[in-house]
Amino acid sequence: MAIHTTDSLTAEDLDAARAVLTAAATADGREAVSEAGRLRLRVDAPRPGIRHLVQLAGSSPAGYAQVEAPEGLAAEPTATVELAVHPDLRRQGRGRQLLDAVLAAAGPRRTVDFWAHGGHPGAARLAEEYGARLVRELRQMRRTAPAPGVEPLPSGVTLRTFRPGQDDKAWLQLNARAFAHHPEQGSWTAGDLADRLVEPWFDPAGFFLATRPDPTGPEGAERLVGFHWTKVHPATVTEPALGEVYVVGVDPAEQGNGLGRALTAVGLRHLAQARGLETVLLYVDADNPAAIRVYERVGFAIHEVDLMYQVRTG
Repeated sequence: MAIHTTDSLTAEDLDAARAVLTAAATADGREAVSEAGRLRLRVDAPRPGIRHLVQLAGSSPAGYAQVEAPEGLAAEPTATVELAVHPDLRRQGRGRQLLDAVLAAAGPRRTVDFWAHGGHPGAARLAEEYGARLVRELRQMRRTAPAPGVEPLPSGVTLRTFRPGQDDKAWLQLNARAFAHHPEQGSWTAGDLADRLVEPWFDPAGFFLATRPDPTGPEGAERLVGFHWTKVHPATVTEPALGEVYVVGVDPAEQGNGLGRALTAVGLRHLAQARGLETVLLYVDADNPAAIRVYERVGFAIHEVDLMYQVRTG
């Protein structure tokens, strides 16, 4: 068993990582690495703070781990990890070997958070073995129903769609305000947005922006106060085509005026009426009861959960 650690994937590394993740997704019925992690699977220059561990059994792909630490593992007290073992090679200790390699690379006295997507039982066993504690629950909720009715927008708010190249900066600023305390969403950079704008699924017609007139700017100026970005997942061998409430954000100054509810309804109607998708998914943290209540009121229910475990290195 060999584990190769690198900051920049070669074509061979990429093939091995993708082979593991594709096999794992087919066997488990869900992705083993998040969308952000999959976007980093490219043969290109190193991305700051991202390391890859590729595990081989002889010459065959056996496992893959991705480590995110903003200033590199040696300098940052917390690292976030996603990992997967090829389903043909599970229950042979390879997950333990891969996790040991991650923890060794992290160095002593570090905090390491690792995801168990779908609450995979293998990850739960590893967590128990390493004395890890559960620190986060990310719920996937789903809704299968006709489009909801129209919810009124707050007075003075108008709706339009996103304009790539023109709205990028203003949207990033709003996203940072709306998700100031969110561990991933609130830290998006221009590069994170650009990665998604070139993805095959991106459709500006499904990216809705709420605006108000900006009295501090020139005539006709506006400011963004909310958004609903939708996404469409193509059908797979295990799932039909699905819509997604990719992200809904509201400026903190607009909280409590019904804008989030109205934006949610706008996106759901778009997915149902324009895209023909009545089954829609979304992700929400379990410790965000206000958002959960909004989604439950329009028919969303828990489908599965992703769990984050935390362990300290010695």
